[in-house]
Amino acid sequence: MAATTTTDASPKYRAPTDFHPQIPELSVSENPHDGLHFWQFMVAGSIAGSIEHMAMFPVDTLKTRMQAIVGSGSYPVQNVNVRQACKSIMKNEGAAGFYRGIGAMGLGAGPAHAVYFSVYELCKQYFSRGDPNNSVAHAVSGVCATVASDAVFTPMDVVKQRLQLKSSPYKGVVDCVRRVLVEEGIGAFYASYKTTVVMNAPFTAVHFATYEAAKRGLIEVSPDIADDERLVVHATAGAAAGALAAIVTTPLDVVKTQLQCQVKSFLLRLLFFLFLTQGVCGCDRFSSSSIGNVIKIIVKKDGYQGLMRGWIPRMLFHAPAAAICWSTYEASKDFFHRLNGNPDN
Repeated sequence: MAATTTTDASPKYRAPTDFHPQIPELSVSENPHDGLHFWQFMVAGSIAGSIEHMAMFPVDTLKTRMQAIVGSGSYPVQNVNVRQACKSIMKNEGAAGFYRGIGAMGLGAGPAHAVYFSVYELCKQYFSRGDPNNSVAHAVSGVCATVASDAVFTPMDVVKQRLQLKSSPYKGVVDCVRRVLVEEGIGAFYASYKTTVVMNAPFTAVHFATYEAAKRGLIEVSPDIADDERLVVHATAGAAAGALAAIVTTPLDVVKTQLQCQVKSFLLRLLFFLFLTQGVCGCDRFSSSSIGNVIKIIVKKDGYQGLMRGWIPRMLFHAPAAAICWSTYEASKDFFHRLNGNPDN
């Protein structure tokens, strides 16, 4: 009787064992997109973001210098073009001036883009419900990714832009972080977060809409180039998307730069006693971080053209940056495809 009980019990315990491999097998085989794991999207995004921002950093410095200048009092700012800004940096600081703050960019770009692409893929899988052509799902996923990645990147972006400014009072990344924390508080690192999200939400929408349209257009015009999509199509479509999105959202980027570069501490205002109404190296101090308030002040002092300050270097930054980012991202994904044993994806 005891032996019979043991024999009958073994199949009962063997059944769950048969099903056990199927549980992890579902999570492995049903990868979110393109046969890749989420951590692989994170790594690919981190590599793409780091290469993109480090390569385009000198152009970003030019854009920041041009946007940070605002007229004081009743005097409007003197218009500075790209060539003049470039000559000024070379004359006063040398080539190294173009790379001030690159350490902060290096610390922020990788993690921020890892968050961006992983959140984007996760949300796209959830919202698309299996429909790869659901443009609304792509747009919503992009906004979700922007909110998450900006929370990671904004503090380092504040440090980066303060170091980029002419005659910056900070010695480096660590010194800037320490002094901002002591003199202005942790809130200073997120003074422009709302503006950044408000700016990046339409930027993402325009970017992805333009990118998808340009990619489809290129393939329809010449179907033969579909095989080269990983390089030619992604780079060209990315450049067009980056340029258009950059131009459309320049006014909000100017507001963001102004908010990030202002200084509110009493101690630093004493150091810059000749410019009591200004922040770091020329940026106005604003009584409110309201986007509308900052726009009103800029328009009052410099006219509507003040809102488009730096649009040329911004466009010159985002067009090749998007091309580099998409090409690198797709190349990294291709590497992981081969690593996973599915090179045909």
